[in-house]
Amino acid sequence: MKVLALDYGSARTGIAVSDPTGTLARPVGVARAVATPAGFDGLLATIRDEDPELLVVGLPLTLRGERGAQARETMRFVELLRGALAVPVETYDERFTSSLAGGDDARAAAYLLSSYLEWRRGAP
Repeated sequence: MKVLALDYGSARTGIAVSDPTGTLARPVGVARAVATPAGFDGLLATIRDEDPELLVVGLPLTLRGERGAQARETMRFVELLRGALAVPVETYDERFTSSLAGGDDARAAAYLLSSYLEWRRGAP
């Protein structure tokens, strides 16, 4: 199953995609200003070009696992995606992916996707 992951940010959103088997993740790039109509349309075009079977959006929970302001903003974005795409959209805890990527949004999305794929496989 090909999965596309987004590390959402209103200014920059990292994009990563898996191989068709859903085993390996690779960074695709960054979508800019997805909170604007033009930016959102550009992101939708990228998603459609990649033709994933599932979309995963990183949910930035607090260290205690709670939803703060950024998580609530992300959930509004997820609802917009769900309304615009026929592909299922899931969220996944992304608390530590941005720090692992060192500020590289596409790599953060790839870390998120790798973690999600391992979780789906039941890896420890």
